[in-house]
Amino acid sequence: MTHKTFWCEHAWCDGDVSNGVQITVDEGRIIGIEQSTRPADTAEVLRGLVIPGLANAHSHAFHRALRARTQRDRGSFWTWRKLMYEAAGQLTPDSYRALATAVYAEMALAGITAVGEFHYLHHDTGGRPYADPNEMGKALIAAAADAGVRLTLLDTCYLRSGINGAPLCEGPQQRFGDGTAAQWAQRVDQLVSDARSEQVIVGAAIHSVRAVPPAEMAAVVDWADAHEAPLHVHSSEQTAEVDECLAVHGRTPTALLRDNGVLGPRTTAVHATHLSDQDIADMDATATGTCFCPTTERDLGDGIGPATALLAGRGLFSLGSDSHAVIDMLEEARAVELDERLARRERGIISATTLLDAATSAGQRALGWTDAGALTVGARADLVAVDIGSIRTAGGGATVENLVFAASAADVTDVIVDGHRVVADRQHTAVPDVGKALASAIEGCR
Repeated sequence: MTHKTFWCEHAWCDGDVSNGVQITVDEGRIIGIEQSTRPADTAEVLRGLVIPGLANAHSHAFHRALRARTQRDRGSFWTWRKLMYEAAGQLTPDSYRALATAVYAEMALAGITAVGEFHYLHHDTGGRPYADPNEMGKALIAAAADAGVRLTLLDTCYLRSGINGAPLCEGPQQRFGDGTAAQWAQRVDQLVSDARSEQVIVGAAIHSVRAVPPAEMAAVVDWADAHEAPLHVHSSEQTAEVDECLAVHGRTPTALLRDNGVLGPRTTAVHATHLSDQDIADMDATATGTCFCPTTERDLGDGIGPATALLAGRGLFSLGSDSHAVIDMLEEARAVELDERLARRERGIISATTLLDAATSAGQRALGWTDAGALTVGARADLVAVDIGSIRTAGGGATVENLVFAASAADVTDVIVDGHRVVADRQHTAVPDVGKALASAIEGCR
């Protein structure tokens, strides 16, 4: 890559907003940052407030096909899940690549430079492995490359249909399973070997305490430890899940994960909505991270998680768009604070800086990108320019509060990922019409 210079009208560096910041990039990394009242002749100009790349720490790409379909009538998480399974049953490697490319391009337009794909749609219908058993995972890897974003493919172990140990014997869930955790690990080892890239990390996931029996969890943890890979798990999303776990195992999902060695500093508990005081203490003691997905959690009526208690702990606190009812990390960030306000009837509980850190640095690190998420020398050159003069942000100035509490994905104007321009003046450079691409791909899986 050639040497590049970007001049930022305003930039969020080291927790503060500075005016007139020139960032020099080489080989996809920041090699220099300096104050400059005017851009150099060769500099690319980024107007508005420039922040590090946003991280979407929890995604299910194919759920994007459900947007608006699941908003009809009443229902619950469990009725929503039925529609989700129907969508999963329609996808092929080619159609999944087309859909994921469009979804990841939508993310890029929203300022997301890295996504954690919680991937469990592994096999063909009926659970038959493809000739290449990682064909669906490779479709996602290709989609991320097509869209110009980094990918952490959280390859998910999914073995049972319920916490009572029922096998995956019918319906779309058969596509998710590998039989045993050892067979899952063998398949993922081959994916790691085939997917070596500076833009891809292969991580691990335990789908949930419903889908992976306790005796199988250690094999997944061992694989993640051996590869020094991130490990994610759905946990305590609904009260029904907690109640079932208590009835079958005599302990909460968090306690079950603790007792089977799943908690730890590379682990992220996704949702963690319904936690006991002991659960929170266990997560703190093990520095286990959390990923909140507020737009999905409110869409499904799951509840409001204990954000302040988890933020006070030692684990990373990140954010995801999960089912993609909305793809907007700024909305996810402000929702954490606004949900707290509703629950506690207080204001100003979590600072805008803390929320933006969750959407950038903490999210990147939760996905294994420890060299991203900050505008600092040596970091990956991820730059996101946000319009501070739009109808949403006008008058709020170049402040973190204006971004977190007023801006939206529509205010992202330019996105640089690893030094490459992926979005220019609100247009994706590789996917000319993202809306058309989404519509076509979604139509193909209904």
